Amino acid sequence: MTEKLESNNKRIAKNTLLLYFRMLFTMGVSLYASRVVLNVLGIEDYGIYNVVGGFVVMLGFLNSAMTSSSQRFITFELGKGKVNRLELVFNTSIYIHFAICFLVIIVAETVGLWFLHNKMTIPKERIDAAFWVYQFSILSVIVSIMSVPYNAFLIAHERMRAFAYISVLEAVLKLFIVYLLLLFDVDRLILYAGLMFLVLLNSRIIYGWYCKKHFTQTRIRLLFDKSVFKEMSGFAGWSLIGDVSAVAYTQGVNLLLNVFFGPTANAARGISVQVQSAVNNFCTSFQMAINPQITKCYAVKEYAKMAGLIYISSKFSFFLLLILSLPIIISADTILVFWLRLVPEHTVNFVRLMLFVSLVDALANPLIIAAKATGDIKEYQLKVATIVLMIVPISWFLLRSGFAPEIVFIVHLIIVIIAQIARIIIIHKMILFSIQDYINAVLKRIIPVLLLCGLISYSLYNTVNVLDLLDVLWVSSLSVLSTILTIYLVGLTINERNLIRDKACFVVSKFLTKK
Repeated sequence: MTEKLESNNKRIAKNTLLLYFRMLFTMGVSLYASRVVLNVLGIEDYGIYNVVGGFVVMLGFLNSAMTSSSQRFITFELGKGKVNRLELVFNTSIYIHFAICFLVIIVAETVGLWFLHNKMTIPKERIDAAFWVYQFSILSVIVSIMSVPYNAFLIAHERMRAFAYISVLEAVLKLFIVYLLLLFDVDRLILYAGLMFLVLLNSRIIYGWYCKKHFTQTRIRLLFDKSVFKEMSGFAGWSLIGDVSAVAYTQGVNLLLNVFFGPTANAARGISVQVQSAVNNFCTSFQMAINPQITKCYAVKEYAKMAGLIYISSKFSFFLLLILSLPIIISADTILVFWLRLVPEHTVNFVRLMLFVSLVDALANPLIIAAKATGDIKEYQLKVATIVLMIVPISWFLLRSGFAPEIVFIVHLIIVIIAQIARIIIIHKMILFSIQDYINAVLKRIIPVLLLCGLISYSLYNTVNVLDLLDVLWVSSLSVLSTILTIYLVGLTINERNLIRDKACFVVSKFLTKK
């Protein structure tokens, strides 16, 4: 048992390192590319790309539900050791995704086109370009939908090396797109959308090739089982409720900003989402390595170990995000000017509020994975989705009342906090999850750290007159160091501190021995 636990811990650590390598590289490329793309396309075209592309993603909401279903069932069967069932589950998933593609195309080319031409706020001279962005976005969504079963297989088998390398290749190709945008004198908005689609298609081909080479169960065969289909579609049906709410409060809010404030507000939101995604990758990489273990623990009824993984994932995900978020929050205005040069109005406030939302979302993911591991998510989805869906109508009412666009993100932050409280209560009933243990292991650790680090970082910002990049680097370095120290002294248990100290001493002694 001990050997198995050590093996799992080593696998989690190894996969986390691989995913961090992927994340650091892709984040650097993404941030640089965003700056160049914004300057090449201009604020208006950048906003059009974000709102049109986001609207198409919204049409693919069915895919989000099936992503959860495919990931859960493939990981669950693997955790139980039923390898012979994997082929059946995979092929059933493929057929379901084919059907989703068909539905997305029908809706996108009818209702979607009507909405594009009649409801979106797009300058008349750019409507043709928006149309082609829309078509390339549809193709991108179709490719993404058909990639889901293959990605689920890789993650379930914890093949993070392949996942990391393919993502790095994708980032390199996106960097090449930036060069091509500067090279060709054509409509750069259309060119950008077309090239982004080709990059996605390339990744899809590589994922398919890798899976077919290493997993015989991923070869498409005429396999279909009604019971598996009912089980997966039933799970996806309830997941759909949560995914619809997620699409509504992300792309729905994007559309509200477009209707009330135009493409400039969409550009500001697009940049804030870019920053949020880059920072989120730090905890997403850790969570991606640990998520399969949570599901596998439930499959073999190791509930105590499952709860421990939830606590670890929640707490350390929050701390990883906090270390990165605080320097950006306090110096957002200077950082954005240095990064983008051309900063759309409201971007600074959007970025700060979105990062606070991310801190709450970091706590949500382990509980979401735990709920999905059970397979019985009806009550969970109905209650949490109802709460989250309130973001859109409340935001609409406040915008109609004359509030500034920042109010949308303030509403978002308040609602996700309420939703997280609801998750804790619901999961407590689903897996005999101890609320008191969660409070002691997670909340009592992160809340004091958040307050102390926030106070320290804010004091640093007011003490140092931040005017240029050197000032930002100085303040950010002090903020990161003080946050790490506070986490070590306040956020970690005695056993965790001893473990870190022992590991550090071992590494230092090994280094000195070599010298």
